[in-house]
Amino acid sequence: MKFGVVVFPGSNCDDDMVHVLGEVMGQEVKKIWHKETSLDDFETTDCIVLPGGFSYGDYLRAGAIARFSPIMQAVIEFANRGGLVWGICNGFQILCEAGLLPGVLLRNANQQFICKNVHLKAMSSHSPVTKLIPGNQVLKIPIAHAEGRYFASDEVLESLQANDQILFKYCTPEGEINAAANPNGALHNIAGICNAGRNVVGMMPHPERASESVLGNTDGRILFESLLNAQVMAGA
Repeated sequence: MKFGVVVFPGSNCDDDMVHVLGEVMGQEVKKIWHKETSLDDFETTDCIVLPGGFSYGDYLRAGAIARFSPIMQAVIEFANRGGLVWGICNGFQILCEAGLLPGVLLRNANQQFICKNVHLKAMSSHSPVTKLIPGNQVLKIPIAHAEGRYFASDEVLESLQANDQILFKYCTPEGEINAAANPNGALHNIAGICNAGRNVVGMMPHPERASESVLGNTDGRILFESLLNAQVMAGA
């Protein structure tokens, strides 16, 4: 399996992602500059990652300008062919702006940048990044964002729920999903979702920052293991 990590002006988590994918998980990984226009080097069994950061300085709103970078048309076409696309933090924002995921990420309810560890609960095992996560397991994963408050219409929220597209919710260390555990005011405590085809995933927390014992936290590694396992099973 090969990974492509898209680099926009202002991306700052690209090297973290390349390190985890290449050095920790032992996968082939390539950086893709945002001005490139083709993903011909990648098969639909590969994965394109949109990493975290502040693409274009978050001007207008987070992800709004990056959505029009030349590479994004190729990313959209890749996703529409069934290729895996994973957006983390700013990458999630870009995927929503590009229409690959429903909803939008708004300013945090407290109008402040938040950088801290939060707790997550996987709400579905029916996605490439959650397949191996036990339903009762609570993950501690860091967030770092100013615009992470997930918002969508009632109709979209009902559709996400009905189609099992809500992948992660913020929770307490004990696994309770409540307002106290919600760091940014996201509707229904939503921290991550997928598209109806289950090949496009977006999430605000940073699993790449919690995938090595040297960092004191390996809770994020299971997402990468799950993704690799899903592709092995798909190719079996």
